Amino acid sequence: MHFYTSNPVFHSFFWRKKEYGANKMTLLGVLVKTFFSLFLVSSSIWYVWKISAQGKEVSWYLYGGMIVAVIASVTTSYKQKWASVTVPVYAIAKGCFLGAITLFTSRRYPELPQKAVFYTIVTFVVMLFLYKIKIIKVTKKFRSVVYSAIATIFTIYFIGFIFRLFAVSFPFLYGSSWISIGFSAIIISIASFSLLLDFDYIDRYLNRAPKYKEWIATWGLLVTLIWMYLEILRLLKKITNRF
Repeated sequence: MHFYTSNPVFHSFFWRKKEYGANKMTLLGVLVKTFFSLFLVSSSIWYVWKISAQGKEVSWYLYGGMIVAVIASVTTSYKQKWASVTVPVYAIAKGCFLGAITLFTSRRYPELPQKAVFYTIVTFVVMLFLYKIKIIKVTKKFRSVVYSAIATIFTIYFIGFIFRLFAVSFPFLYGSSWISIGFSAIIISIASFSLLLDFDYIDRYLNRAPKYKEWIATWGLLVTLIWMYLEILRLLKKITNRF
């Protein structure tokens, strides 16, 4: 069976091999690994803020963390059984990246990162609740629509990044107009729906997938949560600039 999700790390590519063994993926295992990874992310953020308070430059944590996170993601994609190592590395690297970017943001927009964290947690809880009580049903058509929307968004971001290299900017991506604010709101909505797909995908493979794929599930949740946090932070900055 092939199931589609907006989160690329939950694509059927990562689950297509049928492996059988005594140890299977469990909800408790996913939760433990997810909380552990979030602890690593938080610890890295705290460390970056700490050394910044000591007067040290943290810019390289932004770029270094981003590069290491990409390498860890690619490695996890092709060497899934290494996930118990690569996913913690991803969490630490992404924490360094988030630590630097939130630090730079807080210097201009005090308390904005804390608000973004709060709204991310609230969104996660709300979407989990909606998923459990089946208010929004995750159907094949629903998966296809959200998956297509994700692909479109990242294509737009990629094109926008390329154009920025040539000093060409898209106002609806980086400005504070109503169109730009609305665009960010749409992206956050899609990221929220992506959580539903991730919950659904994990649910389908509980007690079926090999034990080590709990790390793959954890990685997928981290990708979605961090993406959502960054988009919420971006929206709050636009709203602050607007008003």
